[in-house]
Amino acid sequence: MNNSTVKITFLGTGTSSGVPMIGCNCAVCTSADVKDNRLRSSILVNTPDFTFVIDSGPDFRYQMLRTKTNTLNAILFTHPHKDHIAGLDDIRAYNYLMKMPMNVYANAMTNEALKKDFYYAFAEHKYPGVPDIILNTIDETPFTIGNIHIQPILVWHHKMPVYGYRFNDFTYITDANRIDDDQKEKIKGSKVLVLNALRREKHISHFTLSEAIALAEELEIPEVYFTHISHQLGIHEEVEAELPAHIHLAYDGLVINI
Repeated sequence: MNNSTVKITFLGTGTSSGVPMIGCNCAVCTSADVKDNRLRSSILVNTPDFTFVIDSGPDFRYQMLRTKTNTLNAILFTHPHKDHIAGLDDIRAYNYLMKMPMNVYANAMTNEALKKDFYYAFAEHKYPGVPDIILNTIDETPFTIGNIHIQPILVWHHKMPVYGYRFNDFTYITDANRIDDDQKEKIKGSKVLVLNALRREKHISHFTLSEAIALAEELEIPEVYFTHISHQLGIHEEVEAELPAHIHLAYDGLVINI
């Protein structure tokens, strides 16, 4: 395990529709608190000599611009839903700036979806200027990118297998409503856990707030942040006040160091 400091920036902490949601006039969607504005879920990971993101959703271009991220070495994908992959085309800018292809790491199902959705990037005869991508197919076997050792964690998004990732005692899990016991063992001992908590009401494929709290307590993680939040959860400040002292709602732009 690499011991150098890793900087984590939450690029987005919202669910698939983002917050505010188009056409909604609820208290959350009309809130003046910037913490209630949530782009689609993603994090930026910076080490002294390597930078990657986990997921590149529809807001990827704006997320990179507002964090002034001018170098990017790799993208890790959790699963193939559009709110996590739709921004991949915008890696063209990094191809140009860094004069190299973008390494992408994902399971076989997600890589097949990428080849279908961004077919022009994988054509035999490519149009000039299309994204230059190297697909790396991963499974639950640990792997290394840059100087970071990555442990994939298999979780379930209803019936869809989704990958969370653990590195440097930090675990990131989004789009899940079930985690098997053998995968929980991979999370235990983490100092920081990021976990999805969609809303208060039961959902077919996401943890609710109470379910996420219960899992965090079961795993005995000392510092926990919830992400992939919908407008149905409530006002950020009010929900934050309800949570145990070691559990917080993440928000766009939040930075933690591990």
